[in-house]
Amino acid sequence: MSAVKPILQAKGLLKRYGTVVAMSGADFELYPGEILGVIGDNGAGKSTLIKALSGAVIPDHGTIELDGREVNFRGPEDARNLGIETVYQNLALSPALTIADNMFLGREWRKPGILGSVFRQMDRPRMEKFARDKLSELGLTTIQNIHQAVESLSGGQRQGVAVARAAAFGSKVVILDEPTAALGVKESRRVLELIRDVRNRGIPIILISHNMPHVFEVCDRVHIHRLGRRLCVIDPKEHSMSDAVAYMTGAKLPEGVTEAA
Repeated sequence: MSAVKPILQAKGLLKRYGTVVAMSGADFELYPGEILGVIGDNGAGKSTLIKALSGAVIPDHGTIELDGREVNFRGPEDARNLGIETVYQNLALSPALTIADNMFLGREWRKPGILGSVFRQMDRPRMEKFARDKLSELGLTTIQNIHQAVESLSGGQRQGVAVARAAAFGSKVVILDEPTAALGVKESRRVLELIRDVRNRGIPIILISHNMPHVFEVCDRVHIHRLGRRLCVIDPKEHSMSDAVAYMTGAKLPEGVTEAA
């Protein structure tokens, strides 16, 4: 990876909440075309790191670079406008709205001309075609009717809609927060396939998960966060899940690390 420049990079991120230090000089790199796992014990600060990268948290200190250029997010909208999409654990879907409406929630397309600019009418046919095409591209063939309410979908199908929305608008990076946490075995398997499909379309992915088998199955590298900063990055082909857990908990130090973060 040394010859390839990171698409998303953070250096020395610091975030305090009063006397609590959530990030303490945290570093991060995501490279083009990879799935990067982010793991850490509860309270390690990984959620704060991800929120900083997605614009939901503004660091007190440190820099974030996207495509080699420093960015200063004032909120999630800034990150979205630059092509960083996040699928949170609660999915952020509106159950009563249709699949197409959820795909465009907060960024609806208007009709051309005066109907859109003055009367602000939505271009529903174009939105529905786009939503249907994106679901088909990711192989979500079990969703036949994009007019159905999201509340009528299974857990795996809802996750699929959220991932498809992120892939549709995330031109640079897609961040997935615990995408299989509330799913059964079969639905989890489909979501893992979706993750690979998105990566195969050229979009790098950050996968935050407590499910170690899933992380080791799909990720190219694994970022281990401990005590507010990055402890190490490991290759899942060269380390075991037991190694990763030992690093996370401080039971063992990675090679080359002289003290825990």
